Amino acid sequence: MQRDEKERVVAELADRLRSTETLIVADYRGLSVTEINDLRGQLLEHGARFRVVKNTLTRRAAEEAGADSLLALLDGPTAIAFLDSDGDPVAVAKALNAAARETKVLEIRGGILDGQQIGEADVKSLATLPPTDVLRAQLVSAVSGPLMTVVGLFTAPLRDLVNVIDARIKQLEEQGGPQTETESED
Repeated sequence: MQRDEKERVVAELADRLRSTETLIVADYRGLSVTEINDLRGQLLEHGARFRVVKNTLTRRAAEEAGADSLLALLDGPTAIAFLDSDGDPVAVAKALNAAARETKVLEIRGGILDGQQIGEADVKSLATLPPTDVLRAQLVSAVSGPLMTVVGLFTAPLRDLVNVIDARIKQLEEQGGPQTETESED
């Protein structure tokens, strides 16, 4: 690789590191080109780009971008899954975890989640979470359940008052109804 090309790759990586809040680092050693391309396709569906770059270039880019937490994860052959802003970190972690289980050679090292460094166990635990839509539904359910109870508590006295008034109206109708002023003057 020529010096110009190396500088271009470092600049691209540094830009990507500055703009990416979430990434996952893995050791791809032992994966075939076909397996890497299949994994790239899966990750792309979930909003992540899988790049294999030399560690020396990645180190330079990380230092240039101020991504010091990434430096600790660069040991041996490294591939990085960069999540786009609309990417799903849970789905990406699941795809990488599944690839690690299936191939038995891909090794997840850790990553950065919303700017915070996470380890291998954190990525695997992230992979066990339900999909984002299910998490949102669970959150809405958890919030709306107690709110519905509170609304029920506040409306119960009003509902009871309406029931008492309705019962009194029925009782008066059964007794012949209340006499109005015009009826009593006749």
